[in-house]
Amino acid sequence: MRIYQAIYRQLEADIKLCFKAGDYLPPEMQLAARFQVNRHTVRRAIDELVINGFIQRHQGKGNMVLHQPQLYKLQDGAHFTGNLVQQGASPSCQVIRARLMPVTSRLLHELQLGDQALVQQQKIIHIQTLRRTEYIPHSIIHHYFSDPQWWSVLKQFQYGSLHDFLKLNLNVELKRISTRLGARIPTGEESRLLQINKSMPVMRIKTKHQLKGTEQMAEFSVSSARSDLIEYVVEH
Repeated sequence: MRIYQAIYRQLEADIKLCFKAGDYLPPEMQLAARFQVNRHTVRRAIDELVINGFIQRHQGKGNMVLHQPQLYKLQDGAHFTGNLVQQGASPSCQVIRARLMPVTSRLLHELQLGDQALVQQQKIIHIQTLRRTEYIPHSIIHHYFSDPQWWSVLKQFQYGSLHDFLKLNLNVELKRISTRLGARIPTGEESRLLQINKSMPVMRIKTKHQLKGTEQMAEFSVSSARSDLIEYVVEH
């Protein structure tokens, strides 16, 4: 391993353990003295940190540590709250809207509710939530549940994990069966709630959940997540 690569790895570890977003690394001369190398070698290590998104150079100020995205593992049991709690974060949930609504043709298809003529009068449950971590908004999620009989319980949901709430209060467990990822420019409401510029893309995540142990479709959700705060992991 080259010397600059070893310095890069040590600085990467330092950033994760000792620095927070907005902090500045020690000056390059100080780092050169610490590692007993010349400034050129330190600069190569700094270049690697910039390329990999750990720091940003600020002319006249130094090298600023950037906020690191949190990992979101996409597997059949994945959900927002559990993923972030496992990483030591403190996620929170705010309910923006909760209602019974008529089923649309798109949701009819996504929830696999059958023939449109038979269910055109059927209601489904819609819950819209805003998720935050350490008071920073991460994502907006629209949850659509196929069983309107859950409404008397779900309308009481206020915070925490929605899937944990289902399990605790309705003895219902859900299993993720599909995830679709895309990206697009946010709407005005999304940029306001997520506190981002309208030019920053959001990740669009569409998921389907079945009742665990059955093939019955229970939930279709659509998330709009800040692309700078979450990194999605698909393990094979």
